[in-house]
Formats: sequence, C-alpha cells, structure tokens
Amino acid sequence: MSRVMAHLVAHYPDRERSLAVARGLALGGAAYLEVQFPFSDPTADGPAIQRACQIALESGFRVDAGFDFVREIASGAADATGRPSIFIMTYASLVYARGVRRFLADGVAAGADGFILPDIPLDYDEGVWEIAGELDTRIVPVSVTSARDDRVDLLFAREPEYVYVALRRGITGARTEIGEENLRFIDRLRDRGVKVLAGFGISERDQVVALEPHVHASVVGSAFVRTVTEHASGSAAEIESAIARQASDLSGLG
Repeated sequence: MSRVMAHLVAHYPDRERSLAVARGLALGGAAYLEVQFPFSDPTADGPAIQRACQIALESGFRVDAGFDFVREIASGAADATGRPSIFIMTYASLVYARGVRRFLADGVAAGADGFILPDIPLDYDEGVWEIAGELDTRIVPVSVTSARDDRVDLLFAREPEYVYVALRRGITGARTEIGEENLRFIDRLRDRGVKVLAGFGISERDQVVALEPHVHASVVGSAFVRTVTEHASGSAAEIESAIARQASDLSGLG
C-alpha cells in the first residue's frame, strides 16, 4: 500500500457532500487529508481547484465553518486503522486576517495535525513558525525542486518534520512527468531526515509508484476534485463511493 495525502476543498460541492468526500478518502486508504480552506485568489491552484473554491465561497463558506468542518472529520472520517492525519491548507490572507495565533490555535483545537501555507515565506512569516512551536503543531514549508541552496538551508534552519515539494513550477492540475532531477532533489531532502510530501500533477497510480521509494507520501489534489465535480449532481453516498474507489486505486488497495 502506498501512502497518499489527499486534497479536498471544504464545502465543495457543499458541506454535506464534502464530508462524504472526506469519508471516501479515509475508506480508500488516504493516510493524510489536506483540507483546503477556500480563498478567492488561490494562486498555486489550477482550474479545477480554483472553481471548487469559487463555488464553496459563493455558497457561503467562512473560516469558522472551515474549523467546524475539520472538527467533524477529525471525529468521524476514519477507516479500520484509524483516522487520517489532517493538515489545513490555505493562503496567508486568511491566516493574517484572523490573526496568526488565533488561526493556528483554532485549527489545533479542531483536530488539525498541521498546516500547509504555501505563500508564507520562510524569512517573513509574521511569527507563524514561533507560534506553531508554542502550540506544538506543525508548519509544512513548500519548496520547488529548483530551489537554490540558500533557500534549502533556510528551510532546514526551521527544522521541519515535513516538507511539501512542488514537482514543478506553476499551478496544480496538469500531469507531471517525474524525472531524475525531481527525484534527486527529493532524495536530497529525505536524506536530511524530513518527511517529503510530493505533489503537483499527481493523478495516476504509476506516478505514485514511481515516487514511493523516494517520498513519505504522494499528494493528489486536482484529480480528486475533478472526480467530485463529475459527481456533483449525485448524492453524498454516490460521491463517497466514487472517491473511495479512486483513493483505493491510487493507494494500491484496489
């Protein structure tokens, strides 16, 4: 079985069916859930996730509802081996608007195991890392495979447990070809003792298999969101079943 971090957008296509997505991902063997709090300008995300965020926001999603969503899946989205670890993913504007300490504390209280904040720079983080340490939670820094040595050194100065590696520049969505250059960079980080989460354009089992010897987990996002979109007119049970099958196939359970 391969370890997969599965991305979902809170309240897409609506609250109840996004809870069904979380249940389906857990049933399909996802080791981690990356729960995105929708934002109006998701700069790292491709069309599928951008549209999902827009629909969630138009339906009335608010940050308080996001923490309620995390709380509910933390208590209910589980398989036979227990619930997946939950990481909240969002953008700096939402964190700063609420206040860094309050945002992180609310996430921890809701049951989040950590936070992925792709547009908060390591060297101008507004206290994110210090506060996370005080709250005993994890910040997952994001790096591209072309990162300069000084940026990699700055990353390791934070002593992260996890690093999210974007396998290419640009936005999520399109398939990524996994080449030797990407794998060398991942191995370089892994050999320094961090758990590497690698994503951007991972949508098929063969990609997960190619990454497996090198990463802690493969991150799959747009592929799951597209499946939710395809079944958006269906019931919560139909969405849960479709997502569970997809997650099972990707993780190697199917």
